[in-house]
Amino acid sequence: MSIDTLPRKEAEILQKIRKKYAVAFEPFTVRGLELQLLKVQDLESVLKGKDPFKNVSEFPFWIKLWESAMVLADVAATLPLDSGARVLELGAGLGAPGLAAAAKGFSVTLSDYEQIILDFQRVNAAKSGLELDIAFVDWNKPPDFEPFDVVLGAEVIFREDLLAPLMGVFEKLLKPDGTIYLAHDIRRQTLYKFLDMAKDQYRIMAKKIPLSDNDGEVTIMLNCLKRK
Repeated sequence: MSIDTLPRKEAEILQKIRKKYAVAFEPFTVRGLELQLLKVQDLESVLKGKDPFKNVSEFPFWIKLWESAMVLADVAATLPLDSGARVLELGAGLGAPGLAAAAKGFSVTLSDYEQIILDFQRVNAAKSGLELDIAFVDWNKPPDFEPFDVVLGAEVIFREDLLAPLMGVFEKLLKPDGTIYLAHDIRRQTLYKFLDMAKDQYRIMAKKIPLSDNDGEVTIMLNCLKRK
């Protein structure tokens, strides 16, 4: 797809991305909301056999649209829209859930921890015709943002050393009456360790969502957390 349809800044970012990755825009539709996602076409050349359940410290989770992100995008697209409501997506990767929330009308901040990921998010937002904020967020040193009404996270709980920092992020960046939505492959054992850690501070609701595609079946655990 031509870069001529992008604003100049995002077109330049896309040119930079194409020097490193073979990419193409692909449509993503959720609840009637039309989004465009820039996706790496030859994943195996980047992943090189890495397993997202075994090589968690080196697996580039941001590089593909996970089933959990699709589920969370559906959640974002069905949230009741309150005037001025603000949404933060943590570890947003390609940003599908946050983009869906922005298309719904929320004030959205997409976040992640590497410049290349933020570049993908900027291009995806521009191509989808959406205005939102994009921010670098270090979970060990969360920024002084105004707290958010909703925090989203898909496949963000994959390392044990990130569990305590993530609790700190929620404590600092979620409004007292705010809501957290998490979506993860049910096989991700660190999710259960996190939920056990969070249960004293949060009311936790859970729903299992089975999905199937050409690659087989996967079950996504959707969790909703609210402070006690």
